[in-house]
Amino acid sequence: MARVWIYDRTNDATYRSAVEKARKAKKDPPGRWQVRWYDPSGKLKTKTLAKKPDAERRKTDIENSLAEGSYRDPSAGKARFRDVAETWLAAQSDLKRSSRAKYRDALDDHILERWGDLPVSAITFDDVAVWVSELQRSRERGGKQLGASQTRTVYSVLSMVLDWCVPRRLAANPAKGVPLPKLPPSDHVYLTYVQVEALATAAGGLRTKYDRPTAAARVNRALILLLAYTGLRWDEASALRVGRVDLDKRRIQVVTAFNEVDGELYEDTPKTGERRAVPIPASLVAELKPLIDGRDPNDLVFTSARGNALRLRNWRRREFLPARKAAGLDALDLTPHKLRHTAASLAIAARADVYVVQRMLGHAKPSMTLDVYGHLWPDRLDEVADAMDARRIEAMAEAVDQGNSRTAAPSGVH
Repeated sequence: MARVWIYDRTNDATYRSAVEKARKAKKDPPGRWQVRWYDPSGKLKTKTLAKKPDAERRKTDIENSLAEGSYRDPSAGKARFRDVAETWLAAQSDLKRSSRAKYRDALDDHILERWGDLPVSAITFDDVAVWVSELQRSRERGGKQLGASQTRTVYSVLSMVLDWCVPRRLAANPAKGVPLPKLPPSDHVYLTYVQVEALATAAGGLRTKYDRPTAAARVNRALILLLAYTGLRWDEASALRVGRVDLDKRRIQVVTAFNEVDGELYEDTPKTGERRAVPIPASLVAELKPLIDGRDPNDLVFTSARGNALRLRNWRRREFLPARKAAGLDALDLTPHKLRHTAASLAIAARADVYVVQRMLGHAKPSMTLDVYGHLWPDRLDEVADAMDARRIEAMAEAVDQGNSRTAAPSGVH
């Protein structure tokens, strides 16, 4: 039996009756030609057309798609975006909790209100491009007034859902290639050794208005030095446990990181999902030792005076910003995360290569490290050229010496 064929509906009395009624009502008759086929699951599908050449072209298209394995049920594209998006999100089994919350917010706050009730097949490139522009437009002009980064995040969630529809529901992702806002250049801050010391000292000496140490003064100095000299992310440092710090070998095992969703702090894998070992500068051993010795391996290294985990928002406002001001660094617009940039810059200045810096910072690829910090590596073109030139001169001199030794007369021959 053929998988795809054309059926002439004039063979059916029901069809002939429908045609007669249409003529009496002076309406167009129903389509005469019906393409029939069995889909990959064995279900019978039909498509009715008025003209036989159109039916023949459709028959050929379906035959080719079935043979190539690219067949798509014509009715699949009628599914509402809202339903498809919910299924897509539920199917992301490996998604981190923080990422799931971010995608959920993007869908609820910006995407479903615009696309939720539309069939996925009705979404077009032009409409998505206009929508992306509206996300950035000011509220006074009817837009959402999102920044470049948030706009790109919201767009990416829409695009991931549409990608998931290919090829079962869509032939291609209509959002692919839509122009996106450029991210503003990152304002990196690179502290000197002296500035790092000033910041750490100021943080360790913070006092409340009642002249008592602040909640995290006891750990502030070591924490800032660790961030500035190892490049740990805040969520990795705040989740660091005593048992993962080896002061003898001067290594930190980065295994977990804190994330926060709806006010709940919880441990997850690091940003890249991979563990890594980070070296501890020898001068930091004495700083960390009081926070490590005699404590349970499962204890957090850095806690408040009451033993609670440190939360970035509170620590930044109550500890870091006052210390920044006291150290005379307010003009630099320094943030806890930018201490990571300092760690990278100091490592590069100490002649660390890109692979060492990549491993220390936990970047997924060396290319990411180069994209962010490539400008910090010195221009070594002249150094390489000079080294090649010296090696060439040595090689030519060796060749001349060897040639002379071959042509010289053997000893004792006259």
